[in-house]
Amino acid sequence: MSAVEQVTVEADESGLRLDRWFKLHYPGLGFGHLQKLLRSGQVRVDGGRAKTDTRLEAGQVVRVPPMGGDSARLKVAPLTANTIRDQHDVDVLSQMLIYEDDKLFVFNKPAGLAVQGGSGVARHVDGMLESWRSKRGEKPRLVHRIDRDTTGILVVARTRGAAVALTKAFRERETRKTYWALVKGVPAPREGRISTYLVKEQTLDGDRMRVARHGETGADHALSHYRVIDQVAQNFAWLEMEPHTGRTHQLRVHALHIGHPILGDPKYFEHDTNWDFPGGVQKKLHLHARRIIIPHPSGGFVDQIAPLPPHMVQTWNLFGFDEAAEQD
Repeated sequence: MSAVEQVTVEADESGLRLDRWFKLHYPGLGFGHLQKLLRSGQVRVDGGRAKTDTRLEAGQVVRVPPMGGDSARLKVAPLTANTIRDQHDVDVLSQMLIYEDDKLFVFNKPAGLAVQGGSGVARHVDGMLESWRSKRGEKPRLVHRIDRDTTGILVVARTRGAAVALTKAFRERETRKTYWALVKGVPAPREGRISTYLVKEQTLDGDRMRVARHGETGADHALSHYRVIDQVAQNFAWLEMEPHTGRTHQLRVHALHIGHPILGDPKYFEHDTNWDFPGGVQKKLHLHARRIIIPHPSGGFVDQIAPLPPHMVQTWNLFGFDEAAEQD
């Protein structure tokens, strides 16, 4: 860069410290060099002197002096590196994408792909998002999670400001999340409310949630609603489930709690030795994050529906379920 730049602070950058703003826009500029530029008055905000911890506001103009070349300016292609792995991650994310705008992505996550890293997890969505950094170097941010074996809607923020707004919407329960599940048996009543306390416990098979007593150490309240959409005799039911709280494995534990565990659940599907898994149905978790309605960071709402995964399409066809039977 050989000339002075006047760079306007964007809305999503409001609240950023000046040093972090420079790290986003000019990652080649060292902290010590930035301090020298600030002390000498070469970097200014709205014409005035500033410090590294100055908080920026949207619409302010940052004066950026010449830095002796373009090395400090961020120049990033959509891929973080020219590797087969990065290209594979880009391809997988592209196949999952069902909606995007300048603030967020909505993905339809497949079964078996973890959202975040953990013990024994080699690949996960959070890591794959490195390949989708913006030209400014900003990595898309997770704002919620769904279980590794659960399929469906996953919302990801594209910017820092969008992440703040979306995280707030999830935390304050301003979102409506609808799941589809296939369970053993048919609940009675056909529509109901499940309210329990849940606590995490360690087992030989890893962490597991269980219904707890009110007041038990570590227990959190969990509330879900369900309704039967269709059924196969008294053997199986297609449920619409809505979690009104966001506890780990909430819907899976609640389905078990009412005596109708979700088919293919490796942790919570319990049955007697005389019960046979239905032929033609894959032994995968039949739980799908079908729909989300969430406030958009720029106003209005995002309302997205995720198509069923292949193993659930196979089961729906086998049982003669019609997706058109869904009612808003």
